[in-house]
Amino acid sequence: MNRRKLLIYSLPFLAGLITACNSSKQSSETSITTTKSLKFTVTDVTNLKELEADYGELRKTLEEILNVKIEFFPVENRTAAASALVSGKLDIAFAGPSEYLILNARAKSIPIISVKRPNYHSIIVVRGDSKVKSLVQLKGKTIAMRSIGSTSGHIGPTKLLMDAGLDPKNDVKIAMLGDKGLQALKKGKVDAWATASDRYKNELAKEKLSEKDFSVIVEGPLLPNDVFVGSNQLASDFVADMRSRMLANQDKLLHSIVLADKKFQGASLTAANDADYNMIREVFQKMGEGSFI
Repeated sequence: MNRRKLLIYSLPFLAGLITACNSSKQSSETSITTTKSLKFTVTDVTNLKELEADYGELRKTLEEILNVKIEFFPVENRTAAASALVSGKLDIAFAGPSEYLILNARAKSIPIISVKRPNYHSIIVVRGDSKVKSLVQLKGKTIAMRSIGSTSGHIGPTKLLMDAGLDPKNDVKIAMLGDKGLQALKKGKVDAWATASDRYKNELAKEKLSEKDFSVIVEGPLLPNDVFVGSNQLASDFVADMRSRMLANQDKLLHSIVLADKKFQGASLTAANDADYNMIREVFQKMGEGSFI
């Protein structure tokens, strides 16, 4: 058989092979996008009972918007969420800004949409009678922060200190006090308290304290958004369709999110942009924790 005849006889076989491969790929994407239920979690909620109690309405709304069954998949922490995304056990996660970087770095998760919170800033507060009036004067002082990796209660305030020329490892003492920062400041156990602007007002109201008793010495810029991320194993056209559907139904979606957590009151949805999280990357790198993300 000469080369011309071999080519002629081979073309139908090659065409069939290409068609079969394309059909297999389409079949795979179809199984992911239309017949598979999606596993969903909120990265700072560690148990199924809490997910169902607080985010049950959001799950129902996602099912309605995406037209696919949504099942909760609780995770112990953000590292576990990344592992679940890699293994294919988890499909969608609702994460805070710092958590997003971990999911993106370790699981190559895809940002779908972000939730932009108005007035979401890091602030640093001192007592009203404090002689500290600026960040520079915090050198040698003790600052209460929320927890390691908290966007508003650790990363944002650390960036403010760095921008003021302070070394957060050597120039100040950081005390991670969780929800006890305000009380520690009130009792004089710390010199300053770093928190989110919305949390500050809520904490004052809860403790029946007045803003007159404290002084905000600095308020940072608007912090990066919370974000819905998807597994990179999801078909790209489905991720695009999810983004479109969620943005088109943002009123319903935001209503469900606010029911779960009041801090999102007045929020809006926007397409997620990975570059918006570079501030957090910068802080981790300058702190020598670049490997963390």
